[in-house]
Amino acid sequence: MQIYYYEDELKDEFSKAKIIPRKIDKNYDYSQKTYLKKFLHRFCYTVVAKPVAWCFLKIKYHHKIIGKEKLKKLHNSGFFMYGNHTNAAADALIPTMVSHPKDTYVIVHPNNVSMPVFGKVTPYLGALPLPDDTDAAKNFIKEITEKITEKKCVMIYPEAHIWPFYTKIRPFTESSFRYPIQNKCPVMCFTNTYQKRKFGKKAKIVTYIDGPFYADSSLKGKAQKVELRNRVYEAMVERSRNNTLVLATYIKKK
Repeated sequence: MQIYYYEDELKDEFSKAKIIPRKIDKNYDYSQKTYLKKFLHRFCYTVVAKPVAWCFLKIKYHHKIIGKEKLKKLHNSGFFMYGNHTNAAADALIPTMVSHPKDTYVIVHPNNVSMPVFGKVTPYLGALPLPDDTDAAKNFIKEITEKITEKKCVMIYPEAHIWPFYTKIRPFTESSFRYPIQNKCPVMCFTNTYQKRKFGKKAKIVTYIDGPFYADSSLKGKAQKVELRNRVYEAMVERSRNNTLVLATYIKKK
């Protein structure tokens, strides 16, 4: 069993990847409006990513989704999806399976579009890197709004940092909940849990879906974001109790 020592639940990162992130400025092209980019997205996402994601998750983790019927209510709506961040490989693939048949676009750290080769592909798989300056932020917000208008799913990992196989929910902030409030759209969440298989000692991942959640229009400003965040957080905490297998131990440094 792996043991991790942490100081700050909001900031500590345990990813082993060592990548120098590119600067996401006004020159970064978030859109995929040209015929070539549309084709590359459709090919990479539908022809390559979905089959690979399904096979990998089923073979390695015996992946199971519970509550997918809740998404039927949002067939004619774009929405934001929030989830816990505990597995570098699986977390890149599970949103695609959860929101199927809708396309999913994932808000990511610039590292995800900075890798020498794969970084050129991830934008066509739906990666939307966080902006580094004001001009890029305008383009970023515009692209998110367009995805919601097109009735797509925008995925956010509010914990921000990967904690491998962590079985609890870290106390993420309300900052990322401004996006669904600004776009006046619903929120869904999923919680990945690690459970014992019927046979063997390896873990299976069971993903629980909850929602939809809507912002409380009687509240304003930060209070509205906090209230929405709290409902999502509480749903994820409740689902995290379904973890039955501990693969890593996290100890707070003294």
